[in-house]
Amino acid sequence: MTALTKAATGLAAVAAAGLGAVAWAAAETRMFTLREVTVPVLPVGQPDLRVLHISDLHLTPSQHDKIAWVRSLADLAPDLVVDTGDNMAHVGALPPLLHALEPLMGIPGAFVMGSNDYFAPSFKNPARYLRADARLSGVIKEPVRLPADELAAALSAAGWKDLTNRRDVVVADGRRIALVGVDDPHLDRDVFPASEGDAGDVDLRMGVTHAPYVRTLDQMHDDGAEIVLAGHTHGGQLCVPFYGALVTNCDIDRGRAKGLHGWPGPRPDQPGGDSSTWLNVCAGLGTSPYAPLRFACRPEAVLVTLTSSR
Repeated sequence: MTALTKAATGLAAVAAAGLGAVAWAAAETRMFTLREVTVPVLPVGQPDLRVLHISDLHLTPSQHDKIAWVRSLADLAPDLVVDTGDNMAHVGALPPLLHALEPLMGIPGAFVMGSNDYFAPSFKNPARYLRADARLSGVIKEPVRLPADELAAALSAAGWKDLTNRRDVVVADGRRIALVGVDDPHLDRDVFPASEGDAGDVDLRMGVTHAPYVRTLDQMHDDGAEIVLAGHTHGGQLCVPFYGALVTNCDIDRGRAKGLHGWPGPRPDQPGGDSSTWLNVCAGLGTSPYAPLRFACRPEAVLVTLTSSR
């Protein structure tokens, strides 16, 4: 075999591997996964409380398999549903989104908005995510607006708590949970709500945000949240096996791109984590229609079982 033939063979092998990786990454977007975690935060002696954390559906009307999978999550019979935003990826997504969420909307719930609840996605240079701030761009284009107000009205009508720069209390399985949430920090729409004094006798304090920016996590930690739920990162979306996320699309570190962690230090159940807040970052269920790929980062919802701290 000549050197030229060897080189051609090598290039062909690399090309085949690349095509295979792209094909797998496209298929992985439909490999919906339920991640389950247990968090010991409830008062001593209380029974478990099951929280379904969904995020980043980025739904388009044609995604029937995703719609069916989300509807099936009601079979888990959670006590509380928390939606951390970026639900829509198409101007016609609201009716199919509400159909997807309909079996869950009879369960106590809470929500915040992400950028892709307000504005439809558009094509962006993927290299921008390697910048320190992926939002920076020299191109200013009027975004296509999405029906965020209609979505908020429908979820609120179902009894879900709108945490857009707000505090509220939700009762789930007889437990009172004090909630604090912010509008999307990625759009700089977050205004941390002032304390309203004693929320009364509550069993848990929870923070909810779409994007886990450091400033927001610090505010929720300082406010006394015992657990914070966030999305936005897609878990890195394109990850390296045994290494993890390359980017987070915000200023949180790559090690916390998805999964159950502590903030600002180690997890509370690990050495040095005594003063930390529990943090669950959901890798989400979708992608932008302009980047319909996931690699080593399957789309997920998370069932968070809150249990007694002793």
